[in-house]
Amino acid sequence: MSAATTRSRTPDRLCVEAVDLARAAAEEAAAPGVVGEHVSLVSEGDRVVTHFFECKEFGYRGWRWAVTVARASRAKVVTLDETVLLPGPDALLAPEWVPWSERLRPGDMGPGDLLPTEADDLRLEPGFSGEDAPPPNSAVSEEMAELVEAEDAELTAGPPASLPLAPSRGSISALAEELGMRRARVLSRYGLHIAADRWDESFGAKTPMAQAAPAACVTCGFLVPIAGSLRQAFGVCANEFSPADGRIVSLAYGCGGHSEAAVMPKPPVPPPPVLDTMGADEFPLRPARDGGSVSEPDGASEDLGHS
Repeated sequence: MSAATTRSRTPDRLCVEAVDLARAAAEEAAAPGVVGEHVSLVSEGDRVVTHFFECKEFGYRGWRWAVTVARASRAKVVTLDETVLLPGPDALLAPEWVPWSERLRPGDMGPGDLLPTEADDLRLEPGFSGEDAPPPNSAVSEEMAELVEAEDAELTAGPPASLPLAPSRGSISALAEELGMRRARVLSRYGLHIAADRWDESFGAKTPMAQAAPAACVTCGFLVPIAGSLRQAFGVCANEFSPADGRIVSLAYGCGGHSEAAVMPKPPVPPPPVLDTMGADEFPLRPARDGGSVSEPDGASEDLGHS
C-alpha cells in the first residue's frame, strides 16, 4: 500500500483499500496500457479518498490519473466518484497564456510591425482641441495664474522695504542661465551638423524601420520636443515599445508604434445565434391525418383493401 497523504483527517480504510476499483476506473477512461503504477493517495474528507496512478501517455510526462472513491455513512461498499487526468508536481505543462498586450516587450518590434494603441491609452491624452481656452497646464491659463499669484503672495509677505530692489530671478544672469546660455562654450555650427548627421543615420527617414512605418514621428503623440535649433528636425521618443525609446529621432523617422497609426477597435457584439440550441421543436415521426388517427404507409392500406 502506498503512503497516504492526509489533508485534515485519517483516510477511510475501505476507500484506501479500493485500489483495484480505482485502477479499473482509470483504465476505462484512458487508452489501453497508459495507466501505470499506483503513486499515492489523498484524503479529501470523510470517507473520500483520491488515488493517483502514473500516466504513460506520450506527451503527458509527469501527469497522473486521479480517481476519487467514496463510501456512504455506515455503508460497506465503496463507490466511484470521478476520474480525471491531472498534472503532477513535475508535470510537463504548456506555458501560461499571456495576452498579446502584456506579452509584448520593449525591443520586440521590427520593421513592418504595427502596434495598435487603445482609444483610452493612459500614456496619451487629447492634444490641440481647437478651443480658444488654453489647457490647464498652460502658462497663460487661469489655474496657473492663480498659482503664481499665490506664490507671489507668500514671497511678498514681509514689508516692501525689506525686499531687494532688483530680484535675482529677474537679472540678466538668471535669465541667461534659465535659457541655457550661461556656459563657457556651446556647440558650433559644425558640431550641430555632425550630431544631426549621426542621429539621422541611426533613427532617420532612410532606416528600414522608417521605410516600413505607417506615419512619421512628427505626428506621433509619443514624440517629446527638444530645445534649441535642432528641435526643427529632431525629438525624443517616449514609447517604451519602440526601438527608439529614449533616443533622439528625426521627425521623419517612424515605426509601427505610432500613436495614431492604428487604434485598437472595440470587440464586436456577436450576432444572435442562428440555431437555437436551448429550445425544443416538435418533430412527430408519423404526422396525424385529418381525422386524428395515426397515418399508415400506403402499402399497408392497399394490402388491407385486397384482403
